[in-house]
Amino acid sequence: MSLVSLSEVLQPALKQGHAVAGLVTLGWEDMRAYVAAAEAENVPVILQAGPSCREHTPLPVLGKMFAHLAERASVPVVAHLDHGYTAEECRIAIDSGFSSVMFDGSRKPLAENIAETAAIVEMAHAAGVSCEGEIGFVGYSGGENSDGTDPAEAAQFARETGVDAMAISVGNVHLQQDKEGGLDEPRIRAIEAVTEVPLVIHGGSGVPVAQRTALAQGSKICKFNIGTELRMAFGAAMRDAVNADSARFDRVQILKDTHEPLVTATRTVLRAFKGA
Repeated sequence: MSLVSLSEVLQPALKQGHAVAGLVTLGWEDMRAYVAAAEAENVPVILQAGPSCREHTPLPVLGKMFAHLAERASVPVVAHLDHGYTAEECRIAIDSGFSSVMFDGSRKPLAENIAETAAIVEMAHAAGVSCEGEIGFVGYSGGENSDGTDPAEAAQFARETGVDAMAISVGNVHLQQDKEGGLDEPRIRAIEAVTEVPLVIHGGSGVPVAQRTALAQGSKICKFNIGTELRMAFGAAMRDAVNADSARFDRVQILKDTHEPLVTATRTVLRAFKGA
């Protein structure tokens, strides 16, 4: 298989009634495990480089890491910039071989968000790259509050930007560690009634698994971003590996012990998004 664009995995998901996981990566160990899990479940996967990942590893390096994994994978792999806050950041990602970018103008006034997102969509499409945008604001657990997506604004945003995927705020929250939140389904139905664009849920770790499956199979939500849930699994596996032998110091050996537990946790996540 090879690197594919976001549209190449989301359009089939929209038509066939399933969703694709956008898995938030922090380094080689987790991205490698995510691809192994996707291969084991025979599903496509979206590898996402968010702001904290980019602070640790430059975009040109991440692009090569994602491409290396994609070229050798038996399933489609998307290399996705998550929460790009500037046109320059999106341009660097495109130049670095990413097949998809997400421009986050959700903190800006509507007209500004539309204008800036539309310009990035044009730049991305000229390079054969997909673009995701966000309308409404998805808040953070213990931080900024959410601002729910207005269906009329979502319709305008989709129409005037030409985005390939649209992140919405419907009760989802970033960095949530439990699965007790639940999404506002009436708001989801109102949004999907006025647009044909595949919808995206950020903060998917906080969504109950049964609701993930029901929406993956029965709505226009085609992408769920999962980060916190798998970071917790990785952290637990690494803690066990370190504590198992106080004399160990070789980080390669320690990190190897995180692989299988993370693959197992990721496979569980991926299964929830499959079709009926």
